[in-house]
Amino acid sequence: ICGGNLIGGWAHSRDLIYVSELVKAYHTDEKVFETLALAEEHGINAVLTNPRSDRVINRYWNERGGKIQWISDCAWGPNVKAGIKRSVDSGAHAVYVQGGIADKAVREGKVDLLGEALEYARGFGVPVGIGAHLIETVKACVEAGLEPDFWVKTLHRDDYWSATPKEKRPKGMLPPHDNMWCVNPEETISYMKKLKKPWIAYKVLAAGAIHPKVGFRYAFENGADFICVGMFDFQLVEDVLLAVSYTHLRAHE
Repeated sequence: ICGGNLIGGWAHSRDLIYVSELVKAYHTDEKVFETLALAEEHGINAVLTNPRSDRVINRYWNERGGKIQWISDCAWGPNVKAGIKRSVDSGAHAVYVQGGIADKAVREGKVDLLGEALEYARGFGVPVGIGAHLIETVKACVEAGLEPDFWVKTLHRDDYWSATPKEKRPKGMLPPHDNMWCVNPEETISYMKKLKKPWIAYKVLAAGAIHPKVGFRYAFENGADFICVGMFDFQLVEDVLLAVSYTHLRAHE
């Protein structure tokens, strides 16, 4: 699944303050169209991004005849319901509660708000999921009896050089340096294997810190049903070939 952060300009770039603006400057509408068309040509049939991307996605559908499906994270407006409505009204094929929103709701003891969001979204007749950076968020939702159609959970190795050391990772929160999105991958792998609903793994490259040869294989071998990956156009073909090779390997095993 194509990740949308690179389209929207939400670049996790540690302490490089110019990167988000650079990404947005690169991704003109024309470049987004080229990237999505290349994705479809090589078998990718979905993009996951923010409701603010609805304008360019609709242009791609209407002006270029694109067929790629859109999964929205619904992180827009005063609350998640507003994001859901904008997304569905703009043609989203599936929606989910963005990971940061879900993490915050659980941290504040407001899991019920996530349940309300699920029911609201289901009223539109689209598949609905719950995202998370923290495995505690997924556990809290399961314990509360919430049953999304799919999960969107971060997964990446924690042995790359800029990862926060284990002894310095805060409990129930992400590290403050924009350098980690899955602080306990082993626990994530173990717990997600117990769940029956499909799981989209994201941040599988730790926002560019891990090579796809390593990150893709790690995600697929550890239970991810799908991976969501932010890709520039010049990375896309190689990434598709790697993803196909690893999914075939898992199916053979």
